Amino acid sequence: AVIGGGASCSTVMGARLAGVTPSGNMPHALPLIMGDAVKAIQSFDRHMPQEVPRIALVDTFNDEAEEALNVSQALRERLRGVRLDTPAERGGVTSDLVKEVRARLDLAGFRHVEIFVSGGFTPDRIRQFVQSGAPVAGFAVGSYISSTPPNDFTADIHEVDGRPMAKRGRTPGVTMNPRLDRVM
Repeated sequence: AVIGGGASCSTVMGARLAGVTPSGNMPHALPLIMGDAVKAIQSFDRHMPQEVPRIALVDTFNDEAEEALNVSQALRERLRGVRLDTPAERGGVTSDLVKEVRARLDLAGFRHVEIFVSGGFTPDRIRQFVQSGAPVAGFAVGSYISSTPPNDFTADIHEVDGRPMAKRGRTPGVTMNPRLDRVM
């Protein structure tokens, strides 16, 4: 990603090979395991070095704008931003969604909170967001960065401690597939 012009890389090995510091945010697994987006970003805040920006995922359990306000209230000035990664099953991230979240954050006094987006971004889709005036601080680009067509997949949590649980837009509980073998 860095060689191709990206600002950074989210994997430790990729960043090491490119000679940069890896960057990213908490994974969807953290709020799922902790059961709450606010508890997750508070834990991230407590345990990560201060130089690591606090960027919270805000589409795991509730409405994106609601979760953005909740995590902003919890971390206040320590929160750098929120990331919208709404799955396609729920309509995906749209420029209108970004504008709504920005407006709600501004009305609540959180103008400093930046909005980052991810989920199937390509150069054309980024161009559409920019042309629409969507107030995006950064685009996380994943599978598009490749010289071959991507084979997209996600490693989503669907169960925690035997309880069905998943981020919004995904079906909670184990999905049985006769082609897969249980390894654990």
